[in-house]
Amino acid sequence: MIQTDLLIIGAGPTGLFSVFEAGLLKMKCHLIDSLPQPGGQLTEIYPKKPIYDIPGFPIINAGELVDNLMEQIKPFNPGFTLGESAVTIDKDEHGQFIVTTDKGTAHRAPSVAIAGGLGVFTPRRPPIENLKDFEQKGVEYIIKDPDIYKDKKVVISGGGDSALDWTIYLAEIAEEVSLIHRRTSFRGHLDSVDKVMALAQAGKVNLITNAEVKEVTGNECLNSVTVHAKDGTTQTIKCDHWLPLFGLTPTLGPIGDWGLTIEKNSIVVDNSSDYRTNIEGIYAIGDVNTYPGKLKLILCGFHEGTIMVQSAFKRAYPDKKLSFKYTTVMGGVGSLE
Repeated sequence: MIQTDLLIIGAGPTGLFSVFEAGLLKMKCHLIDSLPQPGGQLTEIYPKKPIYDIPGFPIINAGELVDNLMEQIKPFNPGFTLGESAVTIDKDEHGQFIVTTDKGTAHRAPSVAIAGGLGVFTPRRPPIENLKDFEQKGVEYIIKDPDIYKDKKVVISGGGDSALDWTIYLAEIAEEVSLIHRRTSFRGHLDSVDKVMALAQAGKVNLITNAEVKEVTGNECLNSVTVHAKDGTTQTIKCDHWLPLFGLTPTLGPIGDWGLTIEKNSIVVDNSSDYRTNIEGIYAIGDVNTYPGKLKLILCGFHEGTIMVQSAFKRAYPDKKLSFKYTTVMGGVGSLE
């Protein structure tokens, strides 16, 4: 059985940064993740996606952020159980949690932090009859390597941050980019909306609103999509790729059966204290949690993890006095044991 001071379920950016904050308090951490490598969504789904809201980095690719986080936590030598999913949780006679994975690996800790992002994902597919015939043959729901779109004709559908961000990025490398949205207003960041509008005005993006892709055609691979506008008109756009970026449907999986308070597929936490759940000793941080005013941003997950480890320290070392110091006062992370 693996014993640790703090067991973190989810090795995405929030979980990884929590290791750093716990390490400053001399706490030992172990992480469980169903993916075969650390990084969560950033590694598995969006490794080349540009991120704009990490302090100190005007722009950083998702994969590079994960690499930096891994380098940051290296001095604290966390443990990893990768490629396994947390399935059951129990308490032993000493009040410690026992978390067992789908492969039977058991972990023991006084505190558990659930940092599982949004859970297990399936893409939201538009209702087009022959769509599956072209999946991975020109129709992709996730962009892992944007270089495959270099000098290609790309159609993107969606009105959220992902659709806007990739429109901005691919406008610089693709031969042609069209953005289709069923409304005239967008759900993404205002800055991204402004950038897309500027690209459209400059002729670098073909922006079509109040319309939807209703048909896809091709031989072995996709070669065109047909767009239906709300005014009844249609147009066919020749393309090599269609990216329907309508988001991913998340599920909590087995964690949803742990007796936690769930609201709209998110774990309810107390944000007035330490992001604790309704079960003492279990916390939820990052995109997996919900509370009044919640923002699903990596930046917010970093903050939540920082507060959470202060509480977890008291559970791991109830007889020790917690004396928080700035890293500059502590002499630098590299000097910590």
